Amino acid sequence: MNDRPMMPKVRGRLTPNAPLAPLIWFKSGGPAEYLFEPVDVEDLQDFLRALDPSVPVWPLGLGSNLIIRDGGMPGVTVRLGKAFAKVEQLDAVTLRCGGGASGILASSTARDAGIAGTEFLRGIPGTVGGAVRMNAGAYGREMKDVLLSADVVLRDGTRVELPLAALGYSYRHSELPEGAIVVGATLRGVAGDPLVIGAEMERIAAEREASQPLRSKTGGSTFKNPPGEKAWALVDQAGCRGLQLGGAQVSEKHTNFLLNLGDATSADIEALGEEVRRRVKDKSGVELQWEIQRVGDFAGSTTQTTTTSKGTKDHD
Repeated sequence: MNDRPMMPKVRGRLTPNAPLAPLIWFKSGGPAEYLFEPVDVEDLQDFLRALDPSVPVWPLGLGSNLIIRDGGMPGVTVRLGKAFAKVEQLDAVTLRCGGGASGILASSTARDAGIAGTEFLRGIPGTVGGAVRMNAGAYGREMKDVLLSADVVLRDGTRVELPLAALGYSYRHSELPEGAIVVGATLRGVAGDPLVIGAEMERIAAEREASQPLRSKTGGSTFKNPPGEKAWALVDQAGCRGLQLGGAQVSEKHTNFLLNLGDATSADIEALGEEVRRRVKDKSGVELQWEIQRVGDFAGSTTQTTTTSKGTKDHD
């Protein structure tokens, strides 16, 4: 990350060599070459218009479902702050959510407004922008079931409203362009009873607490569920429960979660995931696919490594 390019002037905060590990659930990984926190959409647009087109841009949300490699993130990492975290009701069943709003805030606002259908967002520990990017889902529903459109700033600074059909959704994947940043989303549910909606959200929260290692340094669900299978069961059948590599471990509570036991490097975590994939393939013949997004440069790398998966609950 030497010979940094000239950066455009901004109204927000632009920090060189910014530590990212404190912002990531795993608490590991290298720094951002630059971390940009825009004050509003116009600040973001102006910055991207003026930024050298060769500089990579990548959005960061709440830091779940994410491995940032130990060499850090080249280019500019964009983190959306409070100005992008608002949720407002448009009509009886429609919400407008900022890309930086949490899934919990979106679902709670929907509950208070008597809008059913977004309860599953209570179980997604990331931003609305990240959920849009990866078609995030849980408890039988996913973003494609409630998304009307996404408000997106493209890499060249152009702002566009993309309808659901333009996102090319599949399981935990979208066709959003490289460098695009989701700054907002319009969600539509159905009319419901706030008490019933709230009870379902409480059920989801209790189930997550009981079954997942939420109080550990983890990244959320590691692998996608193969068709007709459960990733955790395949990992368990392959004898990986509690498997450890360096400071990383497969959770004994839920085997589709990897843990940082305290001093794990991102290399430890990713290598453990690859070892799990190898053992599952040997045992069952199933090739697990990463759900966690792995981004950035490996430690000591002299060449740029970009994202290896388009899905993340947390673009971020």
